[in-house]
Amino acid sequence: MNFTPASKVIVQGILEPLGKLYAPLMQQYGTQIVAGVSPGHGGQTLAGIPVFDMLEQALPKVGGADITVIFSPPYAALDAALEAISVGIRQIVLVSHGIPPLDMVHLIRKAEATETLIVGPNSPGVIVPGQVLLGIHPPEFYRPGAIGLVSRNGTLTYEVAWTLTQAGYGQSIAVSLGGDQIAGSTFPQWLQILDEDEQTDVIVLVGEIGGDFEETAARYIAEAIDKPVIAYVAGRSAPRNRRMGHAGAIIDLQAANVGPDLGTAESKVAAFKRAGIPVAERPSEIPEIMKRILKTPVREAI
Repeated sequence: MNFTPASKVIVQGILEPLGKLYAPLMQQYGTQIVAGVSPGHGGQTLAGIPVFDMLEQALPKVGGADITVIFSPPYAALDAALEAISVGIRQIVLVSHGIPPLDMVHLIRKAEATETLIVGPNSPGVIVPGQVLLGIHPPEFYRPGAIGLVSRNGTLTYEVAWTLTQAGYGQSIAVSLGGDQIAGSTFPQWLQILDEDEQTDVIVLVGEIGGDFEETAARYIAEAIDKPVIAYVAGRSAPRNRRMGHAGAIIDLQAANVGPDLGTAESKVAAFKRAGIPVAERPSEIPEIMKRILKTPVREAI
């Protein structure tokens, strides 16, 4: 992980509606956007950012890049990500949503082979409060500090961050894995990153119903994570076996022969508790749990 104000950032799909809106906001926050890419629009500029038709054209002009943020349409996102990997970019933030699952399988295999970190798809991205914004997080909800926040749900990331901020707890980083069916990175990956991050003292994990992401995370925390972790699981009141709203989260687990309980809120909460991880009933409880389990105050950013 290397998300800093010194990181050179490319925005692919910069002239797509979200790219056109958020690239200037990212730039205003302090993100060093060196170029944008939108096929067929080379030679234009957006908020002073030069736009190119292809990454291969952009990089010689701007001297390389460390990160790309992709706003490309879903059926073009795979090509955009593969183009980024081919030119040596190893940190990819996929804001695009609705990317075909087989495209994501292809991309994840390529990312694993090249040691590329992928955030998303269908993700608000990454924010290091006070330093860099890579995506569409609302910056006013965050403040610099030492809480590492990793979540499966975009809007819940904002809510939990705002709850922490109001309680006086700043964040070292906040990342959403994304809401599509197949995510480019996992809870264990990010737990390891945050456990090794010198700016992070405590990890807050925000999960939701569906799949076994949280059960896997609970086992990994018990086996490999040294820093304190607090968990919250959304969707406790949702009816079983019914798709609702953000419901890449709600799936028919019985059809997959993994039993009726795996993927439910009860299963996830039980997994965290077996691993000795405190679980908040609601976001407002997270600061209270933090005060209770920590022997020393959490550092604030200098």
